[in-house]
Amino acid sequence: MKHEQVERNIGLMGILILAVISVAGVVEIIPLAAQAEIIEPSPGIVPHPPLQLAGRDVYVSEGCYLCHSQQIRPFRAETRRYGHYSLAGESVYERPFQWGSKRTGPDLARVGGRYSDEWHRVHLLNPRDVVPESNMPSFPWLAKRKVDADQVATRMRVLRKLGHPYTDEQISDAAAAIGDATELDAMIAYLQALGTNIGRNERPQLSAAGGK
Repeated sequence: MKHEQVERNIGLMGILILAVISVAGVVEIIPLAAQAEIIEPSPGIVPHPPLQLAGRDVYVSEGCYLCHSQQIRPFRAETRRYGHYSLAGESVYERPFQWGSKRTGPDLARVGGRYSDEWHRVHLLNPRDVVPESNMPSFPWLAKRKVDADQVATRMRVLRKLGHPYTDEQISDAAAAIGDATELDAMIAYLQALGTNIGRNERPQLSAAGGK
């Protein structure tokens, strides 16, 4: 088949492009999906408990992923600042994943335990109180909104259908686990859990100025 025949026939070109993309996709995706490190959780990785799950939803709904990635690349400049590089098995229960590609603020993959709850509380309410040069917006409304425990329980049931090993007891206890928590409490709980499955001796400490 001559090349000019393909260029002059849009329909034929479209079919051939689709065929090439389909074959390339199969070749790339199928072997990757079969790897245990992709489809099985890394040691210590479990689905988020209710309050952390609620905090993750707040994190996503407020667009935090637009400025903060959760993907540490395997380069010295990254691992020296943020800690152990990210593992595929860490994101098995992340739907949608929060890898990101842009860092207006620092990567948060290993932020858990680096700062106190109170630091996070002040930082979210008014970032400039702890990082004067910060351009991060304030989120004062999070302290006023209550977490909807029924919605969290429903989300846990849906996630279980997707493979998250939540038990009936965990789902039924969601309301008690959340209690009277605000969205700010939930967000802090989520941030404080990020990366805590990785040994703390592998994670260098950041100064307060390292926060956004």
